[in-house]
Amino acid sequence: MPDTPSRRPSLSDRTNTAIEQAMASGRIKPRSALLFVGPAVIASIAYVDPGNYATNIQAGAGYGYTLLWVVLFANLIAMLFQGLSAKLGIVTGRNLAEVCRDEFSKPVVIAMWIVSEIAAMATDLAEFLGGAIGLALLFNMPLMAGMGVTAIVTYGILLFERRGFRPMELIIGALIGVISLCYIVELFIAPIAWGEAAFHLVRPDIPDTTALAIAVGIIGATVMPHAVFLHSGLTQHRIRVGNEADRRRVLRFSNTEVVLALAVAGVVNMAMVMMAASAFHKGHSEVAEIETAYHMLTPLLGVAAAGAFLISLIASGISSSVVGTMAGQMIMQGFVGFRIPIWLRRLITMAPAFIVVALGVNATEALVVSQIILSIALPVPMISLVIFTRSRAIMGEYANGRLIGTLAILGSLAVLSLNIVLLLQTFGVPIPGLAAG
Repeated sequence: MPDTPSRRPSLSDRTNTAIEQAMASGRIKPRSALLFVGPAVIASIAYVDPGNYATNIQAGAGYGYTLLWVVLFANLIAMLFQGLSAKLGIVTGRNLAEVCRDEFSKPVVIAMWIVSEIAAMATDLAEFLGGAIGLALLFNMPLMAGMGVTAIVTYGILLFERRGFRPMELIIGALIGVISLCYIVELFIAPIAWGEAAFHLVRPDIPDTTALAIAVGIIGATVMPHAVFLHSGLTQHRIRVGNEADRRRVLRFSNTEVVLALAVAGVVNMAMVMMAASAFHKGHSEVAEIETAYHMLTPLLGVAAAGAFLISLIASGISSSVVGTMAGQMIMQGFVGFRIPIWLRRLITMAPAFIVVALGVNATEALVVSQIILSIALPVPMISLVIFTRSRAIMGEYANGRLIGTLAILGSLAVLSLNIVLLLQTFGVPIPGLAAG
């Protein structure tokens, strides 16, 4: 009787085997370290999604380099909370939504799920619209047609998830590489005032209430609720840990990856603000829309700058839309314990974008509003993560120390404070110390 041909190991299987061999050797070489790279790379796409383009263009055009410090502040908070999310998954083997379901009462879990689903839809609104805007501008097609193409492309990429974790990590990593390369090109083209940029990077300043709304939008576009949920899921089963020494080693690699991946995302965000400040602030400060920014870049900085901007926007929209769908699936499964087909999940999360376009709502304004919604939803995963990662009952010896615990609490309070101020501003309550924008 002939032998049944064995199934060829998948790329993810081969990666797992190589990781186990590297862990068993006790000494991980620099080349082997790349095997551990992936979860933070996928999560980092949330930090360079089209929502960032909208808020960063408004920040740079309207206020020059003044709000660069907000980008840095948001990025540092993001590093902290993505690191905590990854640690939760590695230590407990559960993602954040699953821990919420296990630790909180059912009414609280249901409320958290609803808020998180709203955040997921707001996320996909920004990501889906961004990719569609880019395709519509590139191929001179109606926005609705661009949305259709974006839906097809993102669904096609999502099918790779069936092949395990590694193909998706490589695809998203390649798209982030494209976005980063485009903004390196932008920095060489745009006449950046580097001294002024460096000054405002470390000098906090909110000139007026409009700047405050943009600042909160930047935080909402940078520290993303779905990314905080997703990261814990990406790490929970990726590497089989045999002992505590291996677990500590995996945590070290994870922390290093988080810092490096989000540092790249942070530099890209700063480059967006600096490009907008350089091109639009003096003479064109009214520029606030992605489409207007693209059309004005050609006469101001040339075809190369406009082309790089558009290519990066398309790569950002498609990749972040894929990751947003992955996160939405994980949030639903974690909170309520069931999955739905990818096509249905995709349909649910992209429906608000089609509604916005059908109603004739300005796409860039919708992007900025979506980022404010995300900032208001952000405390849900942030506070949960602070509670769980400081608990010895859940984390054991890996519970947050005093320094990390304090920083996490301060970061959460900072975001909550900004949200409260934004709500006061929205309802017309005067804010001492801030002029009207």
